[in-house]
Amino acid sequence: MLSGQMSRRTVLKGLGAAIALPYLDAMLPLSAIAATPNAFPKRMAFLYVPNGIHMQDWKPEALGTSYELTPTLKSLAPFKSQINVLTGLTCDKARANGDGPGDHARSQAAFLTGRQARKTAGSDICAGVSIDQVAASYGGTQTRFPSLEIGCEGGKNSGGCDSGYSCAYSANLSWRGEATPNAKETNPKLVFERLFMGRDPKENAASREKRDKYRKSILDFVQEDAKNLKGQLGAADVRKLDEYLVAVREIEQRIERFNQPVDPKLASGVTKPEREPRDYREHLRILADLMALAYQGDLTRVGTFVFANEGSNRSYSLINVSEGHHDLSHHGNDKAKQEKIAKINTFHIEQLAYFLGKLNGVKEGSGTLLDNMMLVYGSGIGDGNRHNHDDLPILLVGKGGGQIKTGQHVRFARETPLTNLYLSMLDLFGAPKIDRFGDSTGRLTGIA
Repeated sequence: MLSGQMSRRTVLKGLGAAIALPYLDAMLPLSAIAATPNAFPKRMAFLYVPNGIHMQDWKPEALGTSYELTPTLKSLAPFKSQINVLTGLTCDKARANGDGPGDHARSQAAFLTGRQARKTAGSDICAGVSIDQVAASYGGTQTRFPSLEIGCEGGKNSGGCDSGYSCAYSANLSWRGEATPNAKETNPKLVFERLFMGRDPKENAASREKRDKYRKSILDFVQEDAKNLKGQLGAADVRKLDEYLVAVREIEQRIERFNQPVDPKLASGVTKPEREPRDYREHLRILADLMALAYQGDLTRVGTFVFANEGSNRSYSLINVSEGHHDLSHHGNDKAKQEKIAKINTFHIEQLAYFLGKLNGVKEGSGTLLDNMMLVYGSGIGDGNRHNHDDLPILLVGKGGGQIKTGQHVRFARETPLTNLYLSMLDLFGAPKIDRFGDSTGRLTGIA
């Protein structure tokens, strides 16, 4: 098939299956096949970690491109040329501003909204529309899913969780309306089925029953479509398609493994429990893989990923930290506790590095999917012990289609709103220009 002759919306279909395709040469005009990354769509991702960071092991000393990665950031070395370390940014609306305690709830609620959350443990919650949803209202019209919200900890949207604040604030990062959070999905199997199942509920149910009964892959239902398509593609596209389908199948197999019955002696026909991975590292990585596939197949161009809810007291026995994260974050300058917090921070960054590796492994023209990303990683709290909301730990990763200057440490003036970064990102995303978002005061300089 000649380039430019296949619709970008081509999918492989079967009973209850709809497998979107990665970008193939056959979908692109000849001029774009070897083009620079900006010939491809731009994507946004926002990754959140709770309880702040041990800043002494996070913040580089030197500015510009001569900075060295600090101990916490070392695992990002392969991607240093794609990373901007941003310091000096502030999330003012995470501060009390007269509302008293509740820094954790306010931090997550304000991180993407730049708005002060209404202090309530009742149903009258109010935050603000988050920046991912502003972007989704533009880019989401061109994809099956306007946005994707995932995370490793569930939560509830009622009841009090932090000093008189609703649990909705500390459990949700994305808000599609002032009183309407976008609940994140934590179960990888449900994420997988959302991405790769068809639109017909009856067909989906039939497909799921048949796959469970005969231990079939979702790819079994699109085999005929895939075979026919490959006959029309060039060798490079066939190879790219095969790699993509293998990645889909590998994730499906991993999900199957942790959804097996706990007791192998259970009688046949017993419904397998729908579980999340017990291993936190595996949970983070399989969700990262699913998000990468969603971007690769252009199922969405905007996503949020919450590593753990704000105020989370999860323990990290897998890295020999048995105490709770939140408890440790109030370290009182105890050196042993600070070292454990640094280990948790390093673990989270290692999972970010894993995700970046997945994005960087997807070729798009002469670049990669990572080249076309604008990924923000950070927390709404600076130092967990101080509960400060200025000088936040923020990374901006990806070149935004070649528009972002990367590989540098940029320090902004004190009290520069974090939302100024979001205004700049919206511009680079191609969204209609807006004058203000949340508590923004302008756009950032020095990144584009």
